[in-house]
Amino acid sequence: MSDSVRAMPRQMNPVINRKSPSFLVSQQGFTLLEVMVVVVIIAIMAAAVVPAVLDNIDKSKISRVGTDLKSIETALNLYKLDNFNYPSTDQGLEALVSKPSGEPAAEGWTKPYLKKLPIDPWNKPYKYLSPGTHGDFDIYSTGPDGRQSDDDIGNWDQQN
Repeated sequence: MSDSVRAMPRQMNPVINRKSPSFLVSQQGFTLLEVMVVVVIIAIMAAAVVPAVLDNIDKSKISRVGTDLKSIETALNLYKLDNFNYPSTDQGLEALVSKPSGEPAAEGWTKPYLKKLPIDPWNKPYKYLSPGTHGDFDIYSTGPDGRQSDDDIGNWDQQN
């Protein structure tokens, strides 16, 4: 060793450390291989978790439709108690938030049955048909595709 290295006190010389090899003392940061291993591990974990999360989001949207349909159905039944008829298809669900005009007349209508009409989780209004094809009335969402098809979610699916 040179005299200048020996003259420095041991604690001030970062290269000389008797407890660990010199290549560990001077190493800083991560190698490309280490970074790639971590990225691969994260990708594998994401591939396992993301589908489960997306599936739960879809299930929660369908569950929300069911809750909305029950709420609208309850309001329609209250409307019928007061007015002796359900609103016509032309009067629509708007008859639950403001007094409808036209036939059948809503003589018993005194206040809104709903504060506002809910919209489905895909930002489309719920559809209403009276008389319905599945009962006295049909309330349904066209689902994520936005088109009337076999995958529609309606009050006929909610009956227990």
